[in-house]
Amino acid sequence: MSRTYLGMPAFPRAAAAAVRDERLRANLRHATHTIRAKRARAVAEVPEWERLRAAATAVKDRTLRHLDHYLERLEAAVTAAGGHVHWAADAAEANRIVTGLVRATGERHVVKVKSMATQEIGLNAALEAAGIRAYETDLAELIVQLGDDLPSHILVPAIHRGRGEIRDIFASAMADWGRPAPDGLTDDPAELAEAARLHLRERFLSARVGVCGANFMVAETGTLVVVESEGNGRMCLTLPETLIAVAGIEKVVPTWQDLEVFLRLLPRSSTAERMNPYTSMWTGTADGDGPRAFHLVLLDNGRTDALADAVGRQALRCIRCSACLNVCPVYERAGGHAYGSPYPGPIGAILTPLLRGTAGPLEASLPYASSLCGACYEVCPVAIDIPEVLVHLRERVAQGGPATVRGTRTVLRPARGHAAERAAMRAARWAFDHPGALRAGQRIASRTRRLHPRRLPGPGRAWTDSRELPRVPAESFRDWWRRTRGDGPRVATMPAPARRTAGEANGTAP
Repeated sequence: MSRTYLGMPAFPRAAAAAVRDERLRANLRHATHTIRAKRARAVAEVPEWERLRAAATAVKDRTLRHLDHYLERLEAAVTAAGGHVHWAADAAEANRIVTGLVRATGERHVVKVKSMATQEIGLNAALEAAGIRAYETDLAELIVQLGDDLPSHILVPAIHRGRGEIRDIFASAMADWGRPAPDGLTDDPAELAEAARLHLRERFLSARVGVCGANFMVAETGTLVVVESEGNGRMCLTLPETLIAVAGIEKVVPTWQDLEVFLRLLPRSSTAERMNPYTSMWTGTADGDGPRAFHLVLLDNGRTDALADAVGRQALRCIRCSACLNVCPVYERAGGHAYGSPYPGPIGAILTPLLRGTAGPLEASLPYASSLCGACYEVCPVAIDIPEVLVHLRERVAQGGPATVRGTRTVLRPARGHAAERAAMRAARWAFDHPGALRAGQRIASRTRRLHPRRLPGPGRAWTDSRELPRVPAESFRDWWRRTRGDGPRVATMPAPARRTAGEANGTAP
């Protein structure tokens, strides 16, 4: 049975095991540093990058505000072009639809383009349960599938694997899925790529059904867009007789002019390329060209609940470039599997709780899987303020209370340990509201600093298990200022300017 993310432990437990894997950390460190350096050079070539970023943010926000309108327009355009549109409220319904469509063709094998949406719904496992085998054709996804593994990165699913591991996987597992690996296969990248090419060629030429996702969907014409670097997607999109696309409802953009902005941002942010080697676009069906039947499954699966969250809805801008993963110090050390979701890293830490809710132990832990350094926001091509959403979700977890998740109203109870956190925050608020008490506390702390423990007792022990308790300085800042600067006039400070919205930055705000 295909592996899934269901039942994976909360982030702290999974991350604790991952950081002890020295090979994993070495693979991640090398890969993420290489990708981020290439991306920085590619972005630096575009002097209007920030204007493009603001324009993309404005397009996404406008689309999300009128999502129902653009989805209806998309459905009409796809239908007029000869396609069929299906609506799926959740993963189970999406899997039923796709399984039924494949069964209707009489086929028992499908080829797949790399797709985050199908990973999200666990489509491979659902097809396998129905007696249908799905063959991944992206090189990294093929490595993951042959290794009975799970993806750990949005762009490079097998980023946690070294070349030697890949060689061993090909040699031991390829024969079970089709053409075996050649004898004497080494870990040379060219040899590994050739082995994968020969293995997949048989699948491409014999497949009658293809399954894909979509990077973008253009509402005005019903056109779907898939961008990739290997050409496997082009094979899957053109050779099969039936093509089934599964895409999140947030992937729609209004016009081709809007699409242009994203096709400039995505390749530089993801693969550090000026443009994607393969950008495939198709509109419905055409006689004698490509698949004879096209089905589009529009997936909700928690997206309308995320849309209702005034702070969290910005996560739906995500174009799955993975730039935030490559700069995140937490992801670099813990890897993608620790996030227990197809969406790892900073974007996964907010997107998964928004789509699933925060009632489960894993989902409740993810908003804390961050140092809040802000590097993710700086590199995001659609300016998702991930730290802001993380803090918002932490508040939701800590406070508990009612929430609506996929149409069902439920009560979210504070996670274990958050009662102590709330008590500490209330005490801090009281201290900052009483300057005299704060000064007295600081002086007492300075004079008794030699007696302070290196580890916290009780609930605080978890915090100091992985870090030392900061040493209290011999003198507080207030006392130092008074001693060195005297009691002169206070320096007036201006409030920090509020961050402008993307629309204001781009001159498009109403």
